[in-house]
Amino acid sequence: MRRREFLAGASALAAGAIFRSLHALSRRQSSRKASWPDKESESTISFWTSDPVHQARYKAALDLLTTNTLRLSSNAASVLIEGSSYRGIWLECAPHEGLVYADIHPGVARENHNAFFEVQRGDGQIPCNLKTTGPGWGQIQMVVPIAATAWELAQKIKDERLVETAYASCGRWDAWRRRYRDTRHTGLCEGFCTYDTGHDNSPRWAGMPNRCQDGDARKCPPVPSLPRLCPDLSATVYGGRIALAAMAESMGKRSEADHWREDAEAIRAKILRRLYDVADACFYDRDAQNHFVRVRGDLLTRVLGEHVVDQALFETIYRRQIHNPASFWAPYPLPSIALDDEAFVRPIPRNSWGGASQALTALRAPRWMEHYGKPADLAHLMQQWVAALLRSRDFLQQMDPLTGEFTTDAPGYSPAALVLLDFTWRLAGVRCSEGSLEWNVRPLSTETRSHFRLRVTPYLTAELRYEDGVAQLRLNDRLLAKVSGTVRVITTQRGELQKAVGIAEHSTVVSLQLRDRNKRKFSVAPNASILLA
Repeated sequence: MRRREFLAGASALAAGAIFRSLHALSRRQSSRKASWPDKESESTISFWTSDPVHQARYKAALDLLTTNTLRLSSNAASVLIEGSSYRGIWLECAPHEGLVYADIHPGVARENHNAFFEVQRGDGQIPCNLKTTGPGWGQIQMVVPIAATAWELAQKIKDERLVETAYASCGRWDAWRRRYRDTRHTGLCEGFCTYDTGHDNSPRWAGMPNRCQDGDARKCPPVPSLPRLCPDLSATVYGGRIALAAMAESMGKRSEADHWREDAEAIRAKILRRLYDVADACFYDRDAQNHFVRVRGDLLTRVLGEHVVDQALFETIYRRQIHNPASFWAPYPLPSIALDDEAFVRPIPRNSWGGASQALTALRAPRWMEHYGKPADLAHLMQQWVAALLRSRDFLQQMDPLTGEFTTDAPGYSPAALVLLDFTWRLAGVRCSEGSLEWNVRPLSTETRSHFRLRVTPYLTAELRYEDGVAQLRLNDRLLAKVSGTVRVITTQRGELQKAVGIAEHSTVVSLQLRDRNKRKFSVAPNASILLA
């Protein structure tokens, strides 16, 4: 593979720098209630590449995240802040960023959740942000549900106490929203201001106030078109209730789990009935006069992010909007406003949800693209983002969806650094996925060597090595298989083959040689699956 082609996209993975060596695996049994890893700062992943450009950028991302891990007050634990000009953590993104960071720093991931729970008000309100100046209460600013990320994190690091804390806290938060954000008694979640959805400078909220009246998220500004019924805020409520049901089930509270599932289904049905326009294949806000606010924006992806729609409806939305090159499938996906929407803002200013492709939207894409069976399309999005980040000198918030040029702004933006790290592993690393091992094989040029190592348990290490254009799949340093071609191989944690998934843009011929020298050759189409068991 030529060097120019490599940097252009397909090998976004070798983005790299050397992680610190993994701590020696302890053979001591820990108590059942203790979380894993045992050390709050112990990384479970290690990456190395021989490509100096990728190595330097990967290390820069790690260093930035270390720099952006700090205390917001003298008595607080360290959290991963947003960085750049944002000196704090925000409810819409910090818990999810903590979840993405958990393989590197599980303790910080936990604190990116607990920091919000610890200052929750008696009436159930969770602050919209936490800064060095204290908590903010002027909007709700929800996107990825904190209940969902807390549940995923707790399972990942085996933290029962986090489940208990999150369940109690998020249940009260849901009750607060029912009380203060359903003034029209529709059963949906209402938006009072621009910052409620974090859509700064977006034509979606043109002419609306940024914050709630008197800096109080319970008070709707006296504007005739407010409050609005918001599909993305309602989807966040839905996703939170699904997570609460799962937490309740895990704690043996089956009747409560049933209650949360029923409430989740109720709001899901209302989103589909009242906020989806069949003619446009798009979700929109409804203003106080019950009119659609017809701006096609990334709120679509936020509804998909919580899996509100079924597969059939998803395919319609995906074909007509998301994967449409004229709308959202730009050269550098995904723009915050559709390219062909007349509201798209140009020239692109800083901190603009009026068209720019945002790092936050990219970081959230795996939450729904994998769920709906689009791993090959996700790989294209990830390749484009990593290629742009490798060209950039800094980690910045947003870029032009047509050119991949980042908007000049304050450097040091944590979500962009997380995009580089997370996408590197998703493109060509080994990952744990629903109890199985996911080997994302994307061979590099024959001149480049790379190693991905994942500590699955204290007693099991998975490693993906690239040498001479061939991938070696190893468990506890024992060769499991050699693979040529671009493909995702799913195995059990014992190394038993389960299936292959197409993650390349086109159909790919794959050669899989097992340890016993048996060789299999097959072709796999994009987004398709083949049973290997």
